[in-house]
Amino acid sequence: MTLSAFEVQLLIRLLLATLLGGLIGLERELHGRPAGFRTHLMVALGAALYMGVSIHFYHEYGGMSGNLAVRVDPGRVAAQIVVGIGFLGAGAIIRENASVRGLTTAACLWVAAAIGTACGAGMLLIAVVVTAISLISLLVLKRVEEGLSRDTYQQVTVVSAYFEGQSERIAQVVRDCGSDLMESGVERDVEAETVRFEFRVRVISGRASCKLVDALSLIAGIKQVSLR
Repeated sequence: MTLSAFEVQLLIRLLLATLLGGLIGLERELHGRPAGFRTHLMVALGAALYMGVSIHFYHEYGGMSGNLAVRVDPGRVAAQIVVGIGFLGAGAIIRENASVRGLTTAACLWVAAAIGTACGAGMLLIAVVVTAISLISLLVLKRVEEGLSRDTYQQVTVVSAYFEGQSERIAQVVRDCGSDLMESGVERDVEAETVRFEFRVRVISGRASCKLVDALSLIAGIKQVSLR
């Protein structure tokens, strides 16, 4: 069985999509992310094949008379790839208490799909350039981000014996440590005569003057302090 000129071109596009998607996935794999080398490779390869098949359909049926029921638009498949990859990207996002992980990996999956789509459409140079930009962003800009000072958010739980005005004392210690108290909740155990405070704090960059857990532990009546 001989391959047509288009099929040869498509095979080259699929191989390039596999390589480029694998390069982005390799960076994620090295950083221990669940969606790594194989996932990004398969996303790029699948997107390229979907786009190539769509173009093939257009070559086969696109020139038919407008009086027929067949309507072929290669752009429809590309649009559905964008929608479909959203579900895969959402699965890579993990919420852990007050923080969210996996946003960069989800964005990488989205870009890998775009690179695969570009390869399938024959935009090989564009796909290579986008891959290079993506790798530079992941490898080089990560170091730049690590050097930036930024605010952080933490979830704090405090269990205390019941004292009048205890919440105000806790809030004052949080402020003295250079943090802002944002969301808070209180749960009182009447029988045990204890109060459970749960709140979210923002540690403002450059203003942290003490360790929050240690400072809260020094308040009279505090039984337990946890920070996540």
